[in-house]
Amino acid sequence: MPEEKRKRSLAAPTADSIASSKKRHRDPETGSKKRRKAAAYEEDEEYLDLEAGVNKKIALIDNLLLADHLAKKVRRFGTGLSPVELSRLDISPSYITDTTSFVKTRNLETLPDFLEQFTDAKKLGEAPKKNGSPHTLIVTSAGLRAADIVRSVRKYQSKNNTIAKLFAKHIKVKESVELLEKSRTGIAVGTPVRLYDLVENSALNLDNLERLVIDASHIDQKKRGIMDMKDTMLPLARWLARPEFKERYTDNEKPLQLLFF
Repeated sequence: MPEEKRKRSLAAPTADSIASSKKRHRDPETGSKKRRKAAAYEEDEEYLDLEAGVNKKIALIDNLLLADHLAKKVRRFGTGLSPVELSRLDISPSYITDTTSFVKTRNLETLPDFLEQFTDAKKLGEAPKKNGSPHTLIVTSAGLRAADIVRSVRKYQSKNNTIAKLFAKHIKVKESVELLEKSRTGIAVGTPVRLYDLVENSALNLDNLERLVIDASHIDQKKRGIMDMKDTMLPLARWLARPEFKERYTDNEKPLQLLFF
């Protein structure tokens, strides 16, 4: 070997050569992770109809897959919770009603059809005699969306059956309390945090509750639904996992229906 070439081969590696070497070793793994992330994203992307504002995947998954989906979302956003706390938020597949038989696109126009397929349509137009004690609670992600849902189920409202708007945007807790105290309410629409607060304030009575409907298919302009954001997913999980709800999801005498729209 020529002397000059031999010296070059024995010379200490430069900073550039070290960086290049590290980059060569690291790229395959990093690239693989990026490809896996991209593949997962694209898999979900095909179900997202931004024009309709709908995640069509929700309509295709049964109660077993929905329970698994919920558990994964809770663990994704609940990184600060202990294993015991996370397990308390789990929802059993047996708690969830399988709604895959509903074949229409899940939007505001078809929400009444969805409700009527899984319950008695006549009862939706009635309200319990006790004020502030609805038979149906529709849980959604934001105030504006809640207002849209209220309009979509307005057909069930009557003199003796108020459709209650229970959300934070532009409506103070005191106003919601007053509405519930003076009104017979069959259907109430609200966000998880506001609903939780109203129950804790004893304004929202759950004695006559027959069904929880989760507005799960709706997505916003950023392609996010109620289960895709920490600020809504964790409050939703805590709401669904209330002890009095878990006791009733599979109760034969006074069952509580859990529906994902």
